[in-house]
Amino acid sequence: MKPEHPSQDRDAPGAGDPDTRGAPVGRRVLLGTLGLGALGLAGAPYLQRGLESFLAGAADRDPTGLTGLLPNGGGFRYYSVTASVPRKDARSYRLTVDGLVDRPASYTLADLKALPQTRLVRDVQCVTGWRVPGTPFEGVRLSRLLDAAGVRPTARAVRFTCFDGAYTESLTLEQARRADVLVALRMQDEDLGHGHGGPARLYVAPMYFYKSAKWLSGITVTEDVEPGYWEVRGYDVDAWVGRSNGRDDAPTS
Repeated sequence: MKPEHPSQDRDAPGAGDPDTRGAPVGRRVLLGTLGLGALGLAGAPYLQRGLESFLAGAADRDPTGLTGLLPNGGGFRYYSVTASVPRKDARSYRLTVDGLVDRPASYTLADLKALPQTRLVRDVQCVTGWRVPGTPFEGVRLSRLLDAAGVRPTARAVRFTCFDGAYTESLTLEQARRADVLVALRMQDEDLGHGHGGPARLYVAPMYFYKSAKWLSGITVTEDVEPGYWEVRGYDVDAWVGRSNGRDDAPTS
């Protein structure tokens, strides 16, 4: 947050007193200052991406989790429940769909990108309190992958696993079929980077962000909801923003 500037009203102390005003600013100095300001604005996106990349890399090697407390201009915090997370790319990434389905499948990143894409712009709300407004996500609707797999009549839930080897999440089948639940491949109009859970992550727009599992590797259709990593540690399984976890945040979807 920018600090508030002191009053610039004409009646403010010293505003019209030549003995208390600063020395006049020369034309060259003024133009130079404006030029530096414009340069800073032009370079801001690159500096922001560099900062996010640095923090993501540092958090990936920080078993204490303290790096995730550092702020950055994008408003996000970097969380991982493991000391490190392997990196996947277009050649090594696979997403499996299995469990109570008639047609188990394995998708490459290219396979996922070839499917129809949906773009959503919603606020992101973390259960710890921070919020990032108007964040674009793009990807494949989870319902499309479930329909392609042929969900069996006995199924009532979906379990998600991640290639960090530790994190899990679950949704009811009804929740998973919502139009605002994606296997996201892009975020903020860029391919999903490793620090944000790439190459693919779950995105559950109406729920707190811990439901949007990063580094998604498996979708398993099950009979019952299985509490995820944070839910066995006390977080709500049904994590609707503003209606769970004892919070009253404004909805995000």
